[in-house]
Amino acid sequence: MVRLENLSKAFRGRPALTGLSLEIQRGEIFGLLGHNGAGKSTTFGLMLGHLHPDGGEAFIAGHSVQRDRARAISRVGAIFETPAFYEYMSGWHNLRFFVSLSGLVPDERLMEAVKLVRLEKRIHDPVRAYSHGMRQRLALAQALLPDPEFILLDEPTEGLDPEGIQEMREMIRHLRDERGLTVMLSSHLLSEVELLCDRVAILHQGRLIFCGSWKSGEPQWRLDLDDWAKAAPVLERVGAVSGGKNLVSLRAGGDMADVVAALVQAGVRVRAVEPVKATLEDFYMGHILP
Repeated sequence: MVRLENLSKAFRGRPALTGLSLEIQRGEIFGLLGHNGAGKSTTFGLMLGHLHPDGGEAFIAGHSVQRDRARAISRVGAIFETPAFYEYMSGWHNLRFFVSLSGLVPDERLMEAVKLVRLEKRIHDPVRAYSHGMRQRLALAQALLPDPEFILLDEPTEGLDPEGIQEMREMIRHLRDERGLTVMLSSHLLSEVELLCDRVAILHQGRLIFCGSWKSGEPQWRLDLDDWAKAAPVLERVGAVSGGKNLVSLRAGGDMADVVAALVQAGVRVRAVEPVKATLEDFYMGHILP
């Protein structure tokens, strides 16, 4: 769905993005991560054609954003930067106004988008009466009106309360699972990215430092043993690999129950066994910290 080839951009001689290349497959939810100033907004701006790259090219559905922008973004929706609406107008009239700038959209299509974001009960109220979460949902409805195949979401859960975050998460999943959309999102809420995204890219100081699945293939366990020196040869014999800090990982097909049984049989006291769940936050910090 998306291919970025060696994208670079500098502002006043200062590099904001350097040599970014990655691909996003159809039907996946892809996360773009990085600290403030890492290059996330620059990447989104280049993909939407709001910025012109100093080098490289972005392709969406096989069409170059730089050489054929109208065709490349014709099936792209986006929440980018702070959504702006006319406060005195209703949500419905805001949507009607914005779609009129690019073409006619029937009322049925408008209401379909409104229902999808669960705003039908308040859509005729003035936007000035909307909460932040309702404004985010209205922005998502607007992003869906081009009938997109690909949608870009810049910090879609920013400023939302826990209930609003959960609702936004469910809507994003629905877009992928029920409507077949490809989604690219940026967020500082790593726990949400962990729940939503199939793969992630990490930017640091304008450079790509990781792209792929962050999940480890080998489960880890934390053991509390009375004698690690005595346990070491036993662990090696049963295929458990020590990872330091009382951690062990199992090779493919390994069973922790067999490891515990072997340790007990060898006279090693096992006080506790705890599965360790790797988090995206740990993975992210491990990549950006020296």
